[in-house]
Amino acid sequence: MDQQDSNKPKPKPSKPPSEIDMVKERFSKLLLGEDMSGAGKGVSSALALSNAITNLAASVFGEQSKLQPMSDERKARWRREVDWLLSVTDHIVEFVPSKQIGKDGTCMEIMTTRQRIDLLMNIPALRKLDAMLIDTLDNFKDQNEFWYVSKTEEDAEGKSNGPKSDKWWLPTVKVPPEGLSDTARKWIYFQKDSVTQVLKAAMAINAQVLSEMEIPENYIESLPKNGRESLGDSIYKCITEDYFDPTQFLSTVDLSSEHKVLDLKNRIEASIVIWRRKMTNKDSKSSWGSAVSHEKRELFEDRAETILLLIKQKFPGLPQSSLEISKIQYNLDVGQSILESYSRVIESLAYTVQSRIEDVLYADSMTQNPSQEARSGRPSMEEDKCQNSGEEMESSQLSETPGSMTLSDFMNWPSSNGRDDTERENFNGEMEEDRKSSEDKNGSKTPKYSNHKKSYWDKIELLYAIKSPIQRH
Repeated sequence: MDQQDSNKPKPKPSKPPSEIDMVKERFSKLLLGEDMSGAGKGVSSALALSNAITNLAASVFGEQSKLQPMSDERKARWRREVDWLLSVTDHIVEFVPSKQIGKDGTCMEIMTTRQRIDLLMNIPALRKLDAMLIDTLDNFKDQNEFWYVSKTEEDAEGKSNGPKSDKWWLPTVKVPPEGLSDTARKWIYFQKDSVTQVLKAAMAINAQVLSEMEIPENYIESLPKNGRESLGDSIYKCITEDYFDPTQFLSTVDLSSEHKVLDLKNRIEASIVIWRRKMTNKDSKSSWGSAVSHEKRELFEDRAETILLLIKQKFPGLPQSSLEISKIQYNLDVGQSILESYSRVIESLAYTVQSRIEDVLYADSMTQNPSQEARSGRPSMEEDKCQNSGEEMESSQLSETPGSMTLSDFMNWPSSNGRDDTERENFNGEMEEDRKSSEDKNGSKTPKYSNHKKSYWDKIELLYAIKSPIQRH
């Protein structure tokens, strides 16, 4: 019997799938719309590509729990597979006029194709931001000024102070008893500054793409009949008063949890959609607004947009709103879906890396002031975002950081002859102007309206001090 078994042919070891087989499998799933039965019940190509990029990022990056380089295998997989998915954008083209010189020297105008302008400008920018984040992680390869211990080891040592963190699965950062050296501290702040610029750029591109997506009809049908009903009486009253300060408004509302911040964002986005539709006579749900002028509605919308942008700036890790989820789900533009998902995963990774850097800086600050840790402990993620702990220390350190770069330096986007600085000053002084002009000699208040309405991208530029590459064309 043993002899018979020895005569049987041995099974050949299975070979790993080749790259061409992996490409076939990936794009077959995309073409089927994630419906492997082939019954035509899959999602649209746009949503399938969006999900593919999101799932790839989740499987490659996961939870970046430490500041350390990615493994060569994961890095190679990310670069290879994201290139496959982004290759679709090479074939999304538009016609542009071009000149052609004939053999006889005559000049003719013909139409040629090129990659669509939003993809032509934003895909290279996002690739650069992608590479910057991976390079930033690589920069921590040889650092020896901080290290990590597991929660189990920390509890065993009896050195766990303060309340338990909500991120219980993350390892704890440890620094020497005397803290980081001055050189290391400045270098880490420089890395944080770089990652912050990447985060702002990815957020701005993502917000711009989302603003250009069409609003699905099912979202519109779910809206209340007017802005007051969407916002609630108290918020509506704050936004519609003669004098309005967005920073003061945010300080008066309850932003103690992620859920409450997201709920405020959902309400404000819904009110903006309602006001826009009423201004363009697309909403016939009610006759609300007969006593509200077009200029006032425009002012209310402008104020609501300002609050939204401040929320996005203050809470960069906030989950997607109902409007954003709805847009992504029902969007049919493949190019927009790829831009949105790619910028979103870069934004998510940048925010995670920034948080890990802040963990190191917090551990360092505790060595300088141990009584603070004993008194309050490490704040949770929600407390960290809502209370902006450590902002004063960060700003003082960043002012000493050598070679601090702006986003324009990062992306090599040229300035626009001082236009950004001038508009930023106008934007920052807009509320003060409203206050001064709202009171006449008799003390009565009359709202002031601007003849020039800034676009959504203009406001993002002014908040984040950046310039869109698309604006150059």
